[in-house]
Amino acid sequence: MAPRLPRRLGHEEVAGLVDHLGELRARIAVSALALLTGTIVAYIFHAQIIEWLNAPLPASAPEPVTLGVTEPFMTSLKISIYAGFVLALPLILWQFWSFLAPALDKSAQRAVGALVAFGAVLLVLGIGFGYSVALPAAIHFLTGFDSELYNIEIRASSYYSFAILTLLSVGLVFQLPIFIIGLVRLGITSSARLRKNRRLGYVIVTALAVLLPGVDPLTTAIELVPLLILFEGSIWLSALLERRWNASSQPAVGSAS
Repeated sequence: MAPRLPRRLGHEEVAGLVDHLGELRARIAVSALALLTGTIVAYIFHAQIIEWLNAPLPASAPEPVTLGVTEPFMTSLKISIYAGFVLALPLILWQFWSFLAPALDKSAQRAVGALVAFGAVLLVLGIGFGYSVALPAAIHFLTGFDSELYNIEIRASSYYSFAILTLLSVGLVFQLPIFIIGLVRLGITSSARLRKNRRLGYVIVTALAVLLPGVDPLTTAIELVPLLILFEGSIWLSALLERRWNASSQPAVGSAS
């Protein structure tokens, strides 16, 4: 008999500890299989992925070099694992969500689902911004710094680690609205409080940009710009959502007695 995917429990459906552990084990197995499949697919196309990562390099820069016997294989494998994880991430997140969703009612499930979808869109936008703006600017700045003093050669393993880390950090930066909306929804803060303490928020956002991965001030400055824009946009979006949440929580007027 062919193995079946783990069944998603209904809200408040009674299940024993053994059932929960069995479901968790099955969902981890499905996630691991998705990661393995994504890695294999990415490895098949790893040459195209490497060319895509090489595109932001300056035209004057040679292709990244490898300095060890195993470095070409290990570098290609590492890139394939990263890309495979990105390919498998939607299914992994779905398995994680399916395991936790039964603890929430239908309205909460819809709200979390909307936030996750919004976060996925922001992640794609962040990676796109990182690839088209942040990564090329950082590479040109770093490879051109004191270029008259050094014979600059770019090592493959270091470059691809830097490129992936930059793209992921910018993608993480773009998740700021999700974090702020979550705080407002939980009642930890409010849009009015955010507006009142806007200057303090700017300081915190700037500190966050400094703490994010990045070895040069240009990358930090480039990450700070969308952070400030997203922070300001989050305040206005939180105000709109607050009005909607308050309206939906108000009791109906004129209902029959």
